[in-house]
Amino acid sequence: MEYKRFGNTIYLRLDPKEEILEEIGKVAKKENIRLAQVTGLGAINDFTAGVYNTVTKEYHSIQFQGAFEIVSLTGTVTRKDGDVYLHLHIAAGDEKGHVHGGHLNRAIISATAEIQIQVIDGEIGREFSQEIGLNLFKF
Repeated sequence: MEYKRFGNTIYLRLDPKEEILEEIGKVAKKENIRLAQVTGLGAINDFTAGVYNTVTKEYHSIQFQGAFEIVSLTGTVTRKDGDVYLHLHIAAGDEKGHVHGGHLNRAIISATAEIQIQVIDGEIGREFSQEIGLNLFKF
């Protein structure tokens, strides 16, 4: 992984076998990011994405393996109890053009990923909502 910061914008390159959430988390911690928007694209060969069931208040995750191109990676960096909190979603297409995705649990790079982190002045925290069952923005 390598990255370069230009003012409030960080460009991050991930390399084979690196995990997306882990590497973004490292940069967010090192750069003391309190609030940011994340976007990206790249190639992965192993990822897990989930969908939240609002009735059972549980994530249902599916693991995908094979050749995939990230067609959309988007999300936020915030803080929960002072720690970096990542919330990312992914959509990735396979060799037949089928796209799979959801809430990103993990993704392993097969070739590279190009990720932009747009740092925003300010901070938004997270707080668990008993009603919803998720960590929601706390303003």
